[in-house]
Amino acid sequence: MVDPLLVVGIAVAAFVGYNVGGATTGPAFGPAVGSGVISKATAAGLMSVFFFIGAGTLGRRVVTTLGEDLVTQPGVFTLQTSIVLLFFIGGALFVGNYYGVPASTSMTAVGAIAGLGVATGSLDWVVMGEIAVWWIVAPIIGFWVSGVIGRYFYPRINRWVAIETTDGPLLQLDRSGAVPRPVPGPNTTRREVGGAVVVVAIGCLMAFSSGTSNIANAIAPLVGAGVEMNPMILLGSAAVAVGAFTIARRTLDTLGNDITELPLTAAIVVAVVSSVIVVGLSAIGIPASFVIIATMSIVGLGWGRATRTTTVGEGIRGGAETNVSVSALGADDPGDEVAGIGEEDPEDLPASDLFDPSTTARIVVLQNVVPLLSTVGALAMFTLLFGLIR
Repeated sequence: MVDPLLVVGIAVAAFVGYNVGGATTGPAFGPAVGSGVISKATAAGLMSVFFFIGAGTLGRRVVTTLGEDLVTQPGVFTLQTSIVLLFFIGGALFVGNYYGVPASTSMTAVGAIAGLGVATGSLDWVVMGEIAVWWIVAPIIGFWVSGVIGRYFYPRINRWVAIETTDGPLLQLDRSGAVPRPVPGPNTTRREVGGAVVVVAIGCLMAFSSGTSNIANAIAPLVGAGVEMNPMILLGSAAVAVGAFTIARRTLDTLGNDITELPLTAAIVVAVVSSVIVVGLSAIGIPASFVIIATMSIVGLGWGRATRTTTVGEGIRGGAETNVSVSALGADDPGDEVAGIGEEDPEDLPASDLFDPSTTARIVVLQNVVPLLSTVGALAMFTLLFGLIR
């Protein structure tokens, strides 16, 4: 006979996986969706596939070690405590997804486990401190690197890449043969296809990275309590896919459209900056909060472009080198002359088109509140439960 507690635990784990899909699809594929390269449905499909690959490979190590590193007494993971942990993780993530703000699943999960560790006196404070420091530093690095690029180097990068989004579909199906095959759209340029491939490939890499770390957030407590790992990986990945196709549409809108308008070049910049930081953190064994890093990279790029200083050099209309401050991006078209930026009226392209402070404030607040909810909730609950037992 199946243990009713196990059924409840599996249901709660699936709920967590559902919210992981909602929280992580936006940061991975928001740039590609926001720039019109792929649709939300395609982003959800790619997220599902590459998340499962990451979960089924490197994700196994994270599932095995999550409880061992943060909690010095693995015996605290029982079926009952695992259900409570997953409840707080899933509930907190749902709050962020409901408001269209992708919260960090790693921060939320680690926060809940830390609450259990504090309540039982088994938290490894050295490991927790190291992780917390990098969680503060990494988003700041992402914001400022993207901000500097957006403020000082974006026009030059745009000319190097020279990607211009054309009218019409990027790809279409050629049905002239026996088997339909995708071909470039009627107005699609070779550079546009190359840029699209890059930004989608980086999104797939981020989806893979999410699977390696975030599958543990949904199933590690139950696996630690004795449930077999392979079926839980399948269950968790399936739940992530459901979240990617449903509630993730909110976070895709937030990260692709509401914070900042992202032309294809900007989408590539954000994806590269975020991916490099996430891979660097993973290389030194830190659970990477790529949701926060990617979000702050988008915010930083939008801020940098909205407050950009452009250098107009000699050889452009014969003028001397001059610094011109503009409040909006005016040379997304690779054919525009750089001098045109300094000549446009800032009122024509308000900074709010590139950087929305109100949306940014909502995101920053909720991305800190969500992990706090899981940490404080778990700490209070386990303190009360173990207090009653004693």
